[in-house]
Amino acid sequence: MPDFDYYQALGLSKAATKEEIRKAYKKLVREHHPDANPNNANAAERFKQVQEAYDVLSDEKKRELYDRFGKNYDQAARAGAAGGANPFAGAGGGFSPFGGGAGPIDLGDLFGQGGVDFSDLFGGGAGGGRTRGRRAPARGADLKATVKVPFQTAVTGGSVDVAIGKDGTSETLSVKVPAGVGDGQVVRLTGQGAPASRNGTPGDLYLTIEIEPHPYFRREGSNLLVDVPITPSEAVLGAKIEVPTLNEGRIVLTVPAGTSSGVKLRVRGKGILDPQTNKPGDQYVVIKIVVPKGIDDADKSLYQKLAANEKSPRTSLW
Repeated sequence: MPDFDYYQALGLSKAATKEEIRKAYKKLVREHHPDANPNNANAAERFKQVQEAYDVLSDEKKRELYDRFGKNYDQAARAGAAGGANPFAGAGGGFSPFGGGAGPIDLGDLFGQGGVDFSDLFGGGAGGGRTRGRRAPARGADLKATVKVPFQTAVTGGSVDVAIGKDGTSETLSVKVPAGVGDGQVVRLTGQGAPASRNGTPGDLYLTIEIEPHPYFRREGSNLLVDVPITPSEAVLGAKIEVPTLNEGRIVLTVPAGTSSGVKLRVRGKGILDPQTNKPGDQYVVIKIVVPKGIDDADKSLYQKLAANEKSPRTSLW
């Protein structure tokens, strides 16, 4: 059950249109995405809240139930699934058993917060006596699991196999991974949760994506970063060097003369496809100047001559 208001989670009122809901979702997902907020627990929680709110409010039937029953909409939906018509609706479509007032009623407030089984409200009590309807079928439990996705698959898309335990048995599912999926993102597989009893529907499976590290690439949002070593002379004089890309092999990159260690050189369009904008990010080559070790006397002499003419970069720095 949600412990927050779905409309407030999206910064909207109950009168929000479909388009307003969609725009708010896209804006907030980009703002709170884990890739844009690494190691930020608050952003991760807001990201999950936004996803959960959009899942309900973007669905007309779910939204209608949420508007009427509040945070207990899901239980009310399951309880009414077998009975057909809503037993709380009077002749005018209101909630006549409670005085005919219009507007949403929080069933949790009416019946307490102690774990009410709403299927009992629609008949089918455990005593076996006469009832006015059948007990609602029980829905299977939702399952949660973590799936490890190779770095390359997370960037380009593909599929991975995940083993799920159901009722003591192991089942392997092939899960499609969309291009650009983020680390920590949750993917829902409808109907792949625990099986139901009494002819009910199975639960859902929630998979948390865990992206495996790459040997030399790392990710920042839709951008890729790779460290590339160069020699001191290449840094001073400039050079053309080969650098790797994730999907297109090696390319030739120009290192400008006077490049310092830590400088990022951008290669446009060689990053990760952003699923929100459908545009690729960039690749950044991070320059690392590598100083040789164990040089011979001749090379040492050359460096000593160079040092004699160098100006310290620390002069007047502090």
